[in-house]
Amino acid sequence: MKNTQASTAASRGPADHEVRNQIVAAATEHFSLYGYEKTTVSDLAKAIGFSKAYIYKFFESKQAIGEMICANCLLEIENDVRAAVDEVEGAPEKLRRMFKTIVKSSLGLFFQDRKLYEIAASAAGERWSATVAYEQRIQGLLQDILQQGRLNGDFERKTPLDETAKAIYLVLHPYLHPLILQYNFDNTEEAPAHLSSLVLRSLAP
Repeated sequence: MKNTQASTAASRGPADHEVRNQIVAAATEHFSLYGYEKTTVSDLAKAIGFSKAYIYKFFESKQAIGEMICANCLLEIENDVRAAVDEVEGAPEKLRRMFKTIVKSSLGLFFQDRKLYEIAASAAGERWSATVAYEQRIQGLLQDILQQGRLNGDFERKTPLDETAKAIYLVLHPYLHPLILQYNFDNTEEAPAHLSSLVLRSLAP
């Protein structure tokens, strides 16, 4: 399936956010009942009461609608993570909170609805733009925490910052990626504490 940009979809047709939000809300409900893969744009049109052509004025494909739903879910996770990080002082504790909250929020949003999980799985497996942008923002937040820790003397400064951020992100990745996360259920209770402690020891000056 060809990747599409949610921003591209946003530029099609009238800039009517209310209608777009109505389509996304109805699509979310429909996907949760029947699944993303089994639902067509025609199915959505019938469920919403719009014509198929009218939906295409706002979204160029089913994937574009899925992108919007996926982006909304990922934004919820990101907001949870940023709120948790902002609640505490000091880079080490911020890093611990980041690990803990990412795992908790990812589990909650990706697996509370098995049908909607199909969207997250498709997005991750096919590298939709929404997931790529999310991963970049999480890496940016991680790099900000590392930079703060270096400035305060909590973390070592010899390793290039981008290299350190990438390495820690790879440690987090199994708990960010829905296709991999489903195979780590047995570790989700203890993993955040163990992994963050290991990472912090490696960052000691």
